[in-house]
Amino acid sequence: MTSHAPSAMNPKVDGFLSRAKRWQPELEKLRLICLDCGLIEELKWGKPCYVHQGSNLIILQGFKDFCALLFTAGALLDDPDNVLKLPGENTQAARRMTFTDVTDIKDLEQVIKRYIQNAKAVKESGKKVAFKKPKEFSVPAELQSHFDQMPEVKMAFYALTPGRQRAYLMHFSGAKQSKTRTARIEKCTPQILDGQGLNDVY
Repeated sequence: MTSHAPSAMNPKVDGFLSRAKRWQPELEKLRLICLDCGLIEELKWGKPCYVHQGSNLIILQGFKDFCALLFTAGALLDDPDNVLKLPGENTQAARRMTFTDVTDIKDLEQVIKRYIQNAKAVKESGKKVAFKKPKEFSVPAELQSHFDQMPEVKMAFYALTPGRQRAYLMHFSGAKQSKTRTARIEKCTPQILDGQGLNDVY
């Protein structure tokens, strides 16, 4: 195994891994692979995050049924081995590799490293994900009805930044049932009227 300089390991991630109840061996192996590729290790949003040239390149995730190596701009990567998966139907930039056993990670180590090097090269090239503009997202019927009933909400919504509009449209459209979409819209209405985005902290 390649030796790792202790300084490359962030103590906060040590603490995170020591408390991990699931996927500890898998996450530790993924951590070593990321460090082997020269990424800077940080703990952000309560998860191990790997940085290159000041940007978040990779996030390690643990779920009930699998753990994952998330590429924040995975949509820009080549995927010759067909290992990148879409985290959600509305996800635009991120892609992830999923694992359920440390043996799988060891078997794919060289593949994982190739993808990480590709991600670093993409970052260095300056290439960006072309996000859809809000107008390219369809407005759910429930939201349009809400706009018709409360024109002030429509005015406030379209006064938001494009990024905030996009986040709301994805959030509302992500619900499969009409009643859930309606509930989400009603819950978010005060934030919209206040000029706040879906994830704004206030």
